[in-house]
Amino acid sequence: MIEFNQVSKVFDSGGKKVEALSDVQLTVEKGDIFGVIGFSGAGKSTLIRTVNLLEYPTSGEVIVEGRNLAKLSENEIRQAKKDIGMIFQHFNLLNSKTVFDNVAMPLFLSGYNKKAVKEQVYEILRFVGLEEKANNYPDQLSGGQKQRVGIARALVTNPSILLCDEATSALDPETTTSILNLLKRINEEYKITILIITHEMEVIKQICNRVAVMEDGHVIETGNVFDIFAQPKTDTTRNFVRSVVQDEVPESVYRLLKDNNDDSRIFKIEFFGTDSGQPIVSKTAKIYNVEINVLFGNITELQGIPFGNLIVELIGDDYEIKRGIAFIISQNIEVKEVLEDGSKYRVDRECFVGNALHG
Repeated sequence: MIEFNQVSKVFDSGGKKVEALSDVQLTVEKGDIFGVIGFSGAGKSTLIRTVNLLEYPTSGEVIVEGRNLAKLSENEIRQAKKDIGMIFQHFNLLNSKTVFDNVAMPLFLSGYNKKAVKEQVYEILRFVGLEEKANNYPDQLSGGQKQRVGIARALVTNPSILLCDEATSALDPETTTSILNLLKRINEEYKITILIITHEMEVIKQICNRVAVMEDGHVIETGNVFDIFAQPKTDTTRNFVRSVVQDEVPESVYRLLKDNNDDSRIFKIEFFGTDSGQPIVSKTAKIYNVEINVLFGNITELQGIPFGNLIVELIGDDYEIKRGIAFIISQNIEVKEVLEDGSKYRVDRECFVGNALHG
């Protein structure tokens, strides 16, 4: 477990105080794959570096596995850091050393004998799929292979916590997916808690079970990934979610629709879990005297749960449109109406269901 208790970090930059972290309160539970997302300068890199004391907090406490590392002796800190592996954005490999030697370095520094080092290193290289590359040098590897070496080096001391500092941002999408799948295996098979920072919401979607959103050194939103995607509370979070789950009608299409259909209204219908499989649109069109034009839709999966949305145009008289929307709402499906300026508002459930469905 990692606990950030009112953590702040202030840097002195040319005589000017810069607050990188401000009163961060956050808990990463044992076994989590916890993501921290934010734009550049949000403070996420500083936050992750406080866990292994690459940065000391100015105030507050970072508790790792029940211990405040900042209060330990130098020898105790060295021992505690063996339990915390770290993967870097740019790999940080020694080009003059082979893959084997890069991975083995933490063990040699800890005084392991050669036989134990060889056994441990080859076990980890097999796990990350690089056993045949043991005698290669970093310059002979692809970016994805280099990152696998970095992961193997972080795992070789059998840590209980793995820190990932933008571990996939230097990789192409296909390689990113393979690295994220490897991190998932590490979490599942080695039972290692993973704290990963990123500016890519796709990374959060693919691998994390919980997420915190940072802005200007503050944690502005936190929760499980499904809830954050389904009901983002801040503009920053909504912008990140839209980078993965597109839910907007292009302005040109919306303008064309409003010009052509005075008797139409546009709604966003959100599906969660088993609701995603319901033929709700076709049912509504059959039961009520409305035409339904699907403008946009997608379904994705979050933590094994289907999640999606449709943006639809309902054409007909106002009463029939209200009845159709009331029927959709009565199926426990979220509905929001798109206004003329492109904004949305939550449909008044009681008004629609009470006055239209039973009217």
